Amino acid sequence: MSSFLDVQPDDPYSPPDPTPLPFTAPWSYELHFPCDPRSPGVARLTLRAVLAAHQLGELTDRAELLTTELATNSVRHTKGPASVRLHWLCPVLRVSVWDMSPDLPPLAPPPPVSVHADSGRGLVILDTVADRWGGCAIGEGLYGDGPGGKTMWFELALRQAPPPALVA
Repeated sequence: MSSFLDVQPDDPYSPPDPTPLPFTAPWSYELHFPCDPRSPGVARLTLRAVLAAHQLGELTDRAELLTTELATNSVRHTKGPASVRLHWLCPVLRVSVWDMSPDLPPLAPPPPVSVHADSGRGLVILDTVADRWGGCAIGEGLYGDGPGGKTMWFELALRQAPPPALVA
């Protein structure tokens, strides 16, 4: 008796392995997480795995820092679930973090913050590290759909050309 798990590689009824997406093809991943202090770490590990799988190591450190900052703010300042969305449109990675709070931080360039401050450096980090960033209340902008709240996003552009083998 054979089962779905017993399919052999040379079985004519076995589905073929899909061809990996070309480097320049768009893709997106989304992770939903609860209001839990472990969630930013899970989001960080997920982001690292996705970027490694798509050979975008150049963006990993900056994306990890900014995603952690936004996910941590969502967990600290809201009472409900949140999500992180990674969206690749070669050569730009957009990461957006949605949460249930309708309160947007000021989207103008952030004021200077003391190096001795216990908090309040998130927007300064975002403004310094991201190529572009912003936010919108749900119902506005490109990623403004869902059950209320807001989305904060940032973009990172690939600065080096991909290897020729990856472009095809």
